[in-house]
This record gives sequence, C-alpha cells and structure tokens, in this order.
Amino acid sequence: MAVLITGASAGFGAAMCRAFVNAGFSVIGAARRLEKLEDLHHELGASFFPLSMDVADKRSVDVALASLPGDWAQIDGLINNAGLALGLAPAQEAEFADWETMIHTNILGLTYLTRQILPQMVARNAGYIINLGSTAGAWPYKGGNVYGATKAFVQQFSLNLRTDLAGTRVRVSLIAPGLCGETEFSNVRFKGNDAQAAAVYADTVYLTPEDIANTALWLYQTPPHMNVNTIEMMPISQTFGGLSVTHAQD
Repeated sequence: MAVLITGASAGFGAAMCRAFVNAGFSVIGAARRLEKLEDLHHELGASFFPLSMDVADKRSVDVALASLPGDWAQIDGLINNAGLALGLAPAQEAEFADWETMIHTNILGLTYLTRQILPQMVARNAGYIINLGSTAGAWPYKGGNVYGATKAFVQQFSLNLRTDLAGTRVRVSLIAPGLCGETEFSNVRFKGNDAQAAAVYADTVYLTPEDIANTALWLYQTPPHMNVNTIEMMPISQTFGGLSVTHAQD
C-alpha cells in the first residue's frame, strides 16, 4: 500500500514525500520533472517510487498509473498537491491561456486523477484523499480571479466528495494554506521573474513546505474513525483584509 503525492518534484510535494517516507510510509512521488524525482529517489531510497506524470494530461495519468508495479499499484492515500497560479493581472487584462492552464491543472487534473484512484479505495473500504486548496479559495484578492476560483472548486469538491463517500471508511480532507515561502509558487506565477517573486515574501514570516507536510502527515495518522474536513492555515504575519470601498467615478 502506498501514498501517491502529486507535484512531488519541489515545494510542498517534495516536503511531503520526505515527511511520509521518514514516518515509515511507502510513497509514490508523481511529477513532470523526472530528474527531480530521481534525486528524491536517491535521497529517500527504496520506500520512494518516482513516477513521471502530468496531471493535466489524461493520457499521461493513465499511462503512469498503468505502469505501477505490484504493491505500488495499491494506493491507500492520494495527496492532490499539483497545481499552480499564473499571473496577477486583473481579469480584464489577464491572459486567457493562463486561465486555461490553471483550470486544466488545478481542476481537471485533480478530478481526473481522483476519479481513477477512488474506485479501488471504495472497493477496499479504506483510503484517504487529501486535497491542497488555498486561502485564495475562500478569501478573494486582486489578481486572484481564476486561481482563487479553481481553489474554491477544490474546496467544494472535497466537501462533496466526502458527502458521496458517506457510509464508507474513505476519508477526505482539504488543507488550505495562506502565504507560504521556499517554494516555486511565485516564481511560476511571475513566469521566472525571481525578483518579483522574492518581493512577495520580503519582511514577512511565512509558512514553510515542512509546515504543510507535517499537517498532511498528522491528518494521515489520525484515527480512522475521524475525518477532518478542512484545515485553513496562515502565518501570523498574514490575516484578513478589510472590505474596501471604491467611490463611483463619473
């Protein structure tokens, strides 16, 4: 039995792979960048299986899952971590191609992979799905438009998924982090502009990938009769903004 973690090549995903392997679990790390996964394999050893997969490509998902050998194909835990934000422009200026990429990865990729794994969990009457959402799914901010909407989908999908699974022992949780540094998130959002990405975290104390990994591991190790629906977490340097008022302009 194994835990499948997507987006495993860096950030939250890599930290979760380390945390789960170090806790004694067998982990399948899935991502597009196989060379990064091979580095993790070298680090973590035989308890880690590197799996080349692009969650936004259904054929890639199918081929990857079909390639899992023996006991690795028995997936007890699915952590849907792969996702991204692109751009911070207002909706009327945003690139539609960026919106499409976020929708394909954050929504379609997550739901397709979940649909492929879920039947075996239901058949065994055991399993755990942990979805990575975001505070952006509940709290809007300028430029968050489609990214926030995709994470709102993940939040509601997680709740409805657990509702459909009532009467089974398959658990579903959502982790919704706020500001988190030491990942590639902002570098991807700003398309390689490292200075712009670094400015997001300047003079702040942020969450780390290890904070997210430890939260996921804690969830996975809770008693099997217990379902934590949602964990929303922020660093103490971040909180809720006030409601803004814009005066009408002629």
